[in-house]
Amino acid sequence: MRRIVMFNRVSADGLFAAADGNLDWIVRDGEVDRHGASGIPSTDTVILGRRTYEQFASFWPHVLDSPEPVDPHGPGGFSPELHAFARALTDMTKLVFSTTLKDVTSMWTNSRLLREIDPRAIEAMKRQPGKDMIIFGSGSIVTELTRHGLIDEYQFIVNPVLLGGGQPLLAGLSRAAALELLEARRFPSGNVMLRYARAG
Repeated sequence: MRRIVMFNRVSADGLFAAADGNLDWIVRDGEVDRHGASGIPSTDTVILGRRTYEQFASFWPHVLDSPEPVDPHGPGGFSPELHAFARALTDMTKLVFSTTLKDVTSMWTNSRLLREIDPRAIEAMKRQPGKDMIIFGSGSIVTELTRHGLIDEYQFIVNPVLLGGGQPLLAGLSRAAALELLEARRFPSGNVMLRYARAG
């Protein structure tokens, strides 16, 4: 059975984007990049909401054409791992949930537009042959899939930053969701990786 894994960088006060949506507060960390790259072979599908998809589509495809592209997380620190990640993202199937986008195939290769989250359809995808599926950003998608118990693993990179205001990753859950800690790892940068499995 395929799994759905969520990977997101969050501030120490639980936000995944500043109030204006920017990500320049993220603490750069080559070890975190290498950790992310290590998961590429086990993943073949990316799940994205509209905003995250548009951000990704405006950046990642161009990484392959530039020796040192401008990173949305801030200047400097662009690593070989991120270049490999760009290649992997381009090759992967990208499932884009949006009610407003007209088409995604012309924006980024291997993209597929879905109008709504159908829990039964997602369950069917998980039963299909293939590798894991991963979610980046996309707070509304993370919240909806969590509500239906469809995310199998949560990976948080907690940054040593307090934003004081911004966009929460999960908002509007109707009930608590218990998690089981799989791994906690501190990086020299002060970033901390927390991996949780959905309990039960």
